[in-house]
Amino acid sequence: MSSDPIILAIESSCDDTSAAVLKGRKVLSNIVANQEIHRKYGGIVPELASRVHQQNIIPVVDTAINQADIKKEEISAIAFTKGPGLLGSLLVGSSFAKAFALARDIPLISVNHMQGHILSHFIKDSNHHTPSFPFLCLTVSGGHTQIVKVQSTIDMEIIGTTLDDAAGEAFDKSANILGLPYPGGLLIDKYSKNGNNNAFTFGKPNIKGLDFSFSGLKTSILYKIKDNIKENPSFVKENMSDLCASIQYSIISILLEKIQKASELTQIKQIAIAGGVSANSFLRSELEFLANKKGYSIFIPKLEYCTDNAAMIGIAALFKYEAKDFVSQAESPSARLLF
Repeated sequence: MSSDPIILAIESSCDDTSAAVLKGRKVLSNIVANQEIHRKYGGIVPELASRVHQQNIIPVVDTAINQADIKKEEISAIAFTKGPGLLGSLLVGSSFAKAFALARDIPLISVNHMQGHILSHFIKDSNHHTPSFPFLCLTVSGGHTQIVKVQSTIDMEIIGTTLDDAAGEAFDKSANILGLPYPGGLLIDKYSKNGNNNAFTFGKPNIKGLDFSFSGLKTSILYKIKDNIKENPSFVKENMSDLCASIQYSIISILLEKIQKASELTQIKQIAIAGGVSANSFLRSELEFLANKKGYSIFIPKLEYCTDNAAMIGIAALFKYEAKDFVSQAESPSARLLF
């Protein structure tokens, strides 16, 4: 029998309740329950999110264990997302993990959500292709936009971050301006495929160094659309594909300019992407184009590991398990957890 540890991982940082079982670096199950309730509000409602986590956590964990075809007695440790995220949501996952660890008398592991996204590249599957150290990771989601210099599985440094909005938030808020339902990032990606990237131009931020800013771009998009609607009430409907393509092009261009600059400054040519926005088809294709032009080795996660999921928490926990980096029952989640 293999000596690889079996880890049960819980992810509940936002609105997705997820549980995964990993045996070593191999994912045996990765279950995600989405919350449709937030669509009618145009964004995540924290109180509702935590309530739905409470409803989902037990059936999701039960399904993950059954799908992995293991028994509870075989689990070596349980991991949970400590933060960053919505505090109420984090409390549901951490409380369940603590109770499970206490009941089974197994180690408890806390994981930084953003580090989980980065370490998802080390999950072993049929297309196993992992970066070597050091590498740069562009971590882009609804709540975060960061460039991280990754020296090892436990040594990571944020060398660039957003000064205001995250890229995923810029996508969703732009979609809202266009009248598209939440979450709008996927719809912008979809409509962009039939649009012209250069049909419209928007204000571009001038931020020194490796940091990002998307609030000015978002404002520029808002005013451009408002001004045109005054002249033509059907402007958005008639130009939806071009607007989506131009907005997407603006956001992705900002991201890739910064990662290119980071590579030049650090002399690191291994580039990875992670987080929900890493599922964007244009980001993926443009990164591949840039890699061919600049000689980068690039690492793009499978779609199932882009959005929030417990498998990424499990792989991060594995490295902590190997280092015997466990936490006590006194460990508390942190909404604004830093690296």
